[in-house]
Amino acid sequence: MITKTWDELQIKDDYIFAKVMRDKDICKGVIEKLLHIKVKDLEYIEEQKSIDISYDAKSVRLDVYVEDTDKVFNIEMQTTNQKGLAKRSRYYQGMIDLNTIEKGENYKKLKESYIIFICTFDPFDKGMAQYSFTNCCLEDSSLTLDDGTMKIFFNTKDYKKANDAEIQAFLRYINGEYSENPFVKKLEDRVKQVKENKEWRAEYMNFMLREQEIREEEFEKGVEHGIEQGIEQGIEQGEKLKAIAVAKNMIAADMEVDFISNMTGLTKDEVEVLIQNTKL
Repeated sequence: MITKTWDELQIKDDYIFAKVMRDKDICKGVIEKLLHIKVKDLEYIEEQKSIDISYDAKSVRLDVYVEDTDKVFNIEMQTTNQKGLAKRSRYYQGMIDLNTIEKGENYKKLKESYIIFICTFDPFDKGMAQYSFTNCCLEDSSLTLDDGTMKIFFNTKDYKKANDAEIQAFLRYINGEYSENPFVKKLEDRVKQVKENKEWRAEYMNFMLREQEIREEEFEKGVEHGIEQGIEQGIEQGEKLKAIAVAKNMIAADMEVDFISNMTGLTKDEVEVLIQNTKL
């Protein structure tokens, strides 16, 4: 959900991150520094790639999806600590594999794949800056499946614990702290260029307006459904509209969500939606 103005956006925000990673040299540099590997050459770079395996299957939209001759990389910026992150990485892995080889081709043509999540929180609450996962044998941890897949989660909050200076500088920058690291300077310059792009600014504003419309439509549907069913609040249509009007005045007075909910009979979720719409 887009809630920030253009001027408030930082590299940790999906939209800016995707635009920055459109720079092939920067994207290549991020991959090489985070994974400690050499990338031969990115064959193509596609931001916000959407993968649709079949007409009736659930599609997946990836933040950054790039390939070189024998590897494929998916980089996701994650700023909200949602449950199921591990399962989501598994789902992305499967979708990317299916997308990599065309129907009927041999599975041996699968490229090495890396799913990278850059999290602004600790995804596993172990206090580490990096969590890397490969498939290994439970009976003998020295034996790996060697299926060419890896999932890596970075935690920007604990960047100081990163063993590598380059990774530490990168995570520190994503965490909102600037440094004199040459690559960080390059990233910062690119962010400034993106923010100065009038076309991308207009594109982002259109996204904001569209999401606002969607939220308003969903809210109105939710209100109508609640009125028709008489569920939860048991508020009739006129009372509901009055409650919304009162809630808006209370929001303007910076009152707390719990207090507004108790006084108007609106749910906390409904009050939050009103607050978000008021901010835009």
